[in-house]
Amino acid sequence: MQPRTPLIAPLFAACLCLFTTQISAAPPKPVEHAPPPAESAFLAENAMAMDRMMAAMDAKSTGDVDRDFVAMMVPHHQGAIDMAQLVLQYGRNEQIRRLAQEIIVTQQQEIAAMYLAIGAPLPPPTSAPTKPANATPHHHSPQTARP
Repeated sequence: MQPRTPLIAPLFAACLCLFTTQISAAPPKPVEHAPPPAESAFLAENAMAMDRMMAAMDAKSTGDVDRDFVAMMVPHHQGAIDMAQLVLQYGRNEQIRRLAQEIIVTQQQEIAAMYLAIGAPLPPPTSAPTKPANATPHHHSPQTARP
């Protein structure tokens, strides 16, 4: 009878190779870090802007398709303006900041065009920040005008 030891050693080595291969192939677990204060402020304010937009878009039907469309689209456009203003306040990428400025201008123009098309008064003009925020974020709560 031959000893079983020579057969166990190669089998153990094969199992060890498979086990270590599976361990090294497992994706690393992401390390969760708290976002920087400016990003936290941006995310919180952006979430509030989204909530305001969604609530304002939930307009009740008036029976006038054109007015109902404007009542839903104005908050949608204002939401884009609010989010773009946050990028101007917190963002650093100059290309994105220029796009945000363009979004603000075009969305304001489209809001004005929609109000004019239904004979509603124009909303008051708003200003946008032109420089990124310093360490202390500026909090604002723009109001969305309704037709």
